Amino acid sequence: MGDWSFWEFLWTTFLVFIWISVLLIFFNVVIDVFRSKDLSAAMKTVWLIVLLILPLIGMLIYVFTRGDGMAGRAIQRQIDQTEQLREAVGASTTPADQIASAKKLLDDGTITTVEFEQLKRQALGS
Repeated sequence: MGDWSFWEFLWTTFLVFIWISVLLIFFNVVIDVFRSKDLSAAMKTVWLIVLLILPLIGMLIYVFTRGDGMAGRAIQRQIDQTEQLREAVGASTTPADQIASAKKLLDDGTITTVEFEQLKRQALGS
C-alpha cells in the first residue's frame, strides 16, 4: 500500500458512506415495491425493471412519486406488528402462556430476541 494522505482517507471514507447510503435507499425502495398493496403485479415488475436498469434515476423517481406512501406503509407495518404482539401476549392468562406466545412470535420472525426477552421479563413480573 502506498502512503495515504489525510485527504485521500477522508475522500475514501466519504465515498464509502455515500455508497452505503445509496444501497440502503435502494433496498428500502425495493422492499417498499414488494410491500405496496396498491401496486399491481405488472406495476411492481415495471418498477423493479426500472430499478435494475437505472438504479439511481429509478430510486429518485420512486422516492419523488411514492415517497409519502413509503413512510405511511412503514408506520402501518409497525402498528400491525405491535397490535399482533399485543393480541398474542394479551390473550394469554398465565406467565407460561405469555412466554410461549412470545416464543412463537420469535420463531416466526415477528419479534427480535431483545423484544422476546422484554416480554419474558414482563410475564415473569421482573
